[in-house]
Amino acid sequence: MASQNTATGRPRGRSADKRQAILGGALTVFARDGYTRASIDAIAAEAGVSTRTIYNHFTDKAELFQATIQESATLAAEAQLAIIDRHLRKITNLEADLLDFGRDFVTPMTAAHSAHFALVRQINADAGHIPQAAIDVWQETGPLRVRRELAKHLRQWSDQGLLRTADPDQAAVHLMLLISAVDPSRPGSGAATQEDIDDRIAAGVHVFLNGYRS
Repeated sequence: MASQNTATGRPRGRSADKRQAILGGALTVFARDGYTRASIDAIAAEAGVSTRTIYNHFTDKAELFQATIQESATLAAEAQLAIIDRHLRKITNLEADLLDFGRDFVTPMTAAHSAHFALVRQINADAGHIPQAAIDVWQETGPLRVRRELAKHLRQWSDQGLLRTADPDQAAVHLMLLISAVDPSRPGSGAATQEDIDDRIAAGVHVFLNGYRS
């Protein structure tokens, strides 16, 4: 029998290693194939384990998907929260600091956490077929957690007279959308260059400040 951590109820040792291998394989397959098309057999092959091993850890595909998106969203959110704290906890020049924040904020979306955001795109495309519980966990663990932290800073800036907003949560949504925006006039044009990304961030910050700066 696999050893268990009696304090947390989570597997440890070889069992924990197997679980991480399963989650890693699941992230790859779900991000590539989406929830509906992904199969336990494909995940087992990607993870290098048997399907029986997967079912020893997870009841079914729905539970595995929820665990996968929860772990993936947690890691992505932690990276984004660190960026928010690094750039926004102390403002010296609002526009310059927002530009620096924007450049760093899009980095985990374009590089370090590419599999997670590929999975998010699959969720958006297949939302009608994904268990609502998994979507709720993803939202609470990732996007809503990040939005609340960003809104906290915007609320502080409003209190200090740097911004003018009665709804910091909405302002946080606007800022994230503006600095992460893609150009809808250029579908399928390939990966954006760093110059394109910088230009979009600068334009997004400019629009945000035009709307919210005191």
